[in-house]
Amino acid sequence: MRLPLLITLLLTALPAVGQELRIPPVDYPVLPASATSAAGFVPAGWRIEQQLSGDLNGDKRDDLVLVLRQQDPRNIVEHDGFGISPLDSNPRLLAIAWATQDGYALAAQNHTLITRHEAPNLSDVFEDGAGVSIVRGTLRTTLFFFSNAGSWSTGSASFTFRWQDGAFALIGYDRSSLMRNSGQTEDLSINYSTRRVRHAEGSTDADRETVRWETLTSPRRWTLETVGDGSSFEPLADAEGG
Repeated sequence: MRLPLLITLLLTALPAVGQELRIPPVDYPVLPASATSAAGFVPAGWRIEQQLSGDLNGDKRDDLVLVLRQQDPRNIVEHDGFGISPLDSNPRLLAIAWATQDGYALAAQNHTLITRHEAPNLSDVFEDGAGVSIVRGTLRTTLFFFSNAGSWSTGSASFTFRWQDGAFALIGYDRSSLMRNSGQTEDLSINYSTRRVRHAEGSTDADRETVRWETLTSPRRWTLETVGDGSSFEPLADAEGG
């Protein structure tokens, strides 16, 4: 099974030299259960990086989606090894709140899906692209991967969640990768509702691609809380449960 893109990049990263890179640990806050506005969900020392509104639970009211990012100068790490320095490792927190008559009620908060920037040879996963978006009543998060040293691989992974059965269920996963030196491309698309999986391989030098379909055999049902770190997620894992 092909390794997740970010893991591949990390395994091929150039070793750091000189000053050791130490990423400070983070104590993630518990957000308020309700607030009259978006600002009411923002803890001290954090800021709103992205704010969206749209109906996510089908009640025809605009719910709230926030990407919060910590603003702690201790998380901006300087080093004399390869890659980005100083490295801004301030983490992000995804928050979703239902619209109510009095404001908003917190529906979910998650700090694992959006990968923290800890590897200086990799770009920030939100450096390029839309980040979080609302698409036809679903919540989509896209992570981008680019290595500035140690690997030719680059690409993205998108997660699509729908509110159902009391949780944000993963209904779609799409991953694309490109080898910048050879032009080889690989795409993986999974519809967890229909259990259909599409594999495609091609090249930037050719218009044709080889496509293979399969049926997802794992009974596992993923949610926003069980996906974990989006960069190391194994979408074809055969684990039971769900």
